[in-house]
Amino acid sequence: MTSLVSNETYVILGASGNTGSIIADFLLSKGKKVRVIGRDVGRLDRFVRKGAEAFMADVTDALALTKAFGGASAAYLLLPPIISREDQERESDAIAKAMKESGLPYAVYLSSYGAQVPKGTGPVAGLHSSEQKLNAIDGLNVLHLRAAYFMENNLAAISMIQQMGIFGHALQPDLKLPMIATRDVGDYAAQRLLYLDFSGKQTCEVLGERDLSLTEVTAIIARGIGKPDLRYQQFPYDQVQRVLEQMGMTPKKAAVYIEMFQAINTGVLAAQEPRSRENTTRTSFENFVEEVFVPAYHGKPVSA
Repeated sequence: MTSLVSNETYVILGASGNTGSIIADFLLSKGKKVRVIGRDVGRLDRFVRKGAEAFMADVTDALALTKAFGGASAAYLLLPPIISREDQERESDAIAKAMKESGLPYAVYLSSYGAQVPKGTGPVAGLHSSEQKLNAIDGLNVLHLRAAYFMENNLAAISMIQQMGIFGHALQPDLKLPMIATRDVGDYAAQRLLYLDFSGKQTCEVLGERDLSLTEVTAIIARGIGKPDLRYQQFPYDQVQRVLEQMGMTPKKAAVYIEMFQAINTGVLAAQEPRSRENTTRTSFENFVEEVFVPAYHGKPVSA
């Protein structure tokens, strides 16, 4: 299979992040022209050394983004980690405006499973809104990549495991979740960008290697870190809200996450596609624990 567009330039938002870095490295390895966008050009140096063009732009600056998208044929789009729903709307407004005004023909947008639901899903509601804005752009071929729950989310439990000897969360202990490694999201998006094998407005879910409950997740972590007695404990929502605030979140931001956890627990936020060879990815949670969680638990840097 060969790419359908020749001499294309790819624009990568969030190139220094977990998924964007994989995509940028992959496309550069294929000899493609890559433009990496970030607020801190220093964090983009490693891509420049491989031949990428760095472009400084804030994701709320539609004018700067329009310039960054100019003359390109495809982009990888995402919203930064949520600060507030209002910020999400400002960011998705700017991205959509820049996409429209630049006339960029192809985009892969990092969304989330559950993004078909318009409200009541916390940060995922912002991804729904962003999908709608991109869908309204005439002539844009966009693939909304509805990714599963990130395995990396479980890294937030490390300090609790170390200090309290438990893995606590608001999610029900036996509720099965599709769970994916961010590197697999990056790999999938990179392939779709390379081949540009989509048209119109499309969505696809990427569901990870298998569905797992947090009880199962905890057992796999327990084996990995050598703490066989580690147990999962479901916490009440108000307690989780307090913990998130103690971790530095504003009460408003913490409440957005609580809304998402409630939506997961009640089945409002759930995968829609049956699991298939196409939407199942490679990295198992056991691999993730061995290669990412255990080094992070022991304070060692994780190699990309």
